[in-house]
Amino acid sequence: MARLFGFSIEDTDKTPPGVVSPVPPNNNDGTEHYISSGFYGSYLDIEGVYKNENDLIRRYRTMALYPECDSAIEDIVNEAIVSDTNDSPVQLELSNLNASDGIKKIIREEFKYILELLDFDKKAHEIFRNWYIDGRLYYNKVIDQNRPQDGIQELRYIDAAKMRYIRQVKKRGRDSVQSVERNIGDSDPSKYNFPDIEEYFVYTPGGSAVGGITNMYSGGATKSIRMTRDSVTYCTSGLVDRNKGSTLSWLHKAIKPLNQLMMIEDSLVIYRLSRAPERRIFYIDVGNLPKMKAEQYLRDVMMRYRNKLVYDANTGEIRDDKKFMSMMEDFWLPRREGGRGTEITTLPGGQNLGEITDINYFQKKLYRSLNVPETRIEGEGGFSLGRSSEILRDEVKFSKFVGRMRKRFSDMFSDMLKTQLLLKNVVTPEDWERMSDHIQYDFLYDNHFAELKDAELLQNRLQLAEQASPYVGKYYSQDYVRRHVLRQTDTEILEQDALIEKEIEEGVIPDPNAPAEMPPEMPGQPGAVPTPDAMSAPTSPKDPEAPETPEGGVI
Repeated sequence: MARLFGFSIEDTDKTPPGVVSPVPPNNNDGTEHYISSGFYGSYLDIEGVYKNENDLIRRYRTMALYPECDSAIEDIVNEAIVSDTNDSPVQLELSNLNASDGIKKIIREEFKYILELLDFDKKAHEIFRNWYIDGRLYYNKVIDQNRPQDGIQELRYIDAAKMRYIRQVKKRGRDSVQSVERNIGDSDPSKYNFPDIEEYFVYTPGGSAVGGITNMYSGGATKSIRMTRDSVTYCTSGLVDRNKGSTLSWLHKAIKPLNQLMMIEDSLVIYRLSRAPERRIFYIDVGNLPKMKAEQYLRDVMMRYRNKLVYDANTGEIRDDKKFMSMMEDFWLPRREGGRGTEITTLPGGQNLGEITDINYFQKKLYRSLNVPETRIEGEGGFSLGRSSEILRDEVKFSKFVGRMRKRFSDMFSDMLKTQLLLKNVVTPEDWERMSDHIQYDFLYDNHFAELKDAELLQNRLQLAEQASPYVGKYYSQDYVRRHVLRQTDTEILEQDALIEKEIEEGVIPDPNAPAEMPPEMPGQPGAVPTPDAMSAPTSPKDPEAPETPEGGVI
């Protein structure tokens, strides 16, 4: 067995003790075909055109250059990756992670470091677009072999057409094979032992990975390099063909609609070029002449009245091409004796040249195959924000589709973050299996329809809570209003209670349960008692210039 290039964090080939199953380990990328000898390759044949996945990837990339298909892809990428001047396209959400604040801080710092290695703030659109078109994404995690505890040093993008993921059955001895055969007929399922599976990648720098693998197993000179599973980040689109065991792109469903649209457009152009001009039809009376002489007479008449001068760009001269006749020119037809004489009529041009209903149909079909709303085809209409009840169902479905794409794309960050934390001994493999489900990736969102929907739901709930407040304590309890009117979950209730208590202690908001204090009565009011301050207050000095009243007062 040849040596694998790269590093390995743990021995993933060994089965954990005590875990037995007759079913082999399965991957979500659809790779279920194994190789156990010198022959390799699962060939994908779609309508007799494609032989392998490499040809299919090239087909996806060609489709992405078509204007309508490129417009649909841009709509998806722009919704999934939102570029903002101040905020990062993706952030780490660790509110559900049960770990110390120190561990959370380290995880956030390492995730920020990974984004810097990817230059994700600048290349996020390009990375997501390549992943969506190819249906898979490869990154080589480069580390210092002498100091693996320093973590990932560089992340290098690998062309999907030059990479191949292989799951190979390890060779076994004769006794082991006989043991497996005996286990197959055994009724005790605990004795099943599936052969060990070796997972690795084959990288072919000079071209197709399929061709490189064939050369490698044939024993000839090859440039293919086998890389370990842990040294490569492998992220797929989630769309697979279980019949052929192949990973597909989300563009796969648009292959047939795009071909139909291209053919209908080409045929429409050809029809317009051939039927647009008006042409004349010359009926020449040839009488009772024999066939040969009739054709000669028709040719003489044609050359006599036909004038076709063509400019030759190579020589700069004018030449006569009377002997050539194309379908764009006039028709000359012989007519026998007994019919009418020589006649000239006009063949009208195409009458329905402005009819493009069939093109619009296939454009909408292409957008439906790409899960993009059909209303986005027409760019003349303005974009207006209204109530969420006025939003089309297609936009809601499109928003959910983009959310699923983000979840799937996040596997790339999860794999890189796992390698970084394990190499730096921040967590153990067992800790990561427990923590990975609670690490969320929050993408910057720019879907106005989702914001409108959330805002209107919150507004309606607050209005209902305000209307129900007079009946709290009489017909409804406060807990009932929070759960059934405001729709707060148990977790949200505990979080909000803790935050409210903290803000009351800090003096940010007043305590609603505190007894109300009676305001002090002002002096001069009936029944008011002079305060000590008012009694001890000095009297104001008398103005010496003011005239005195008879009682000694001052006017």
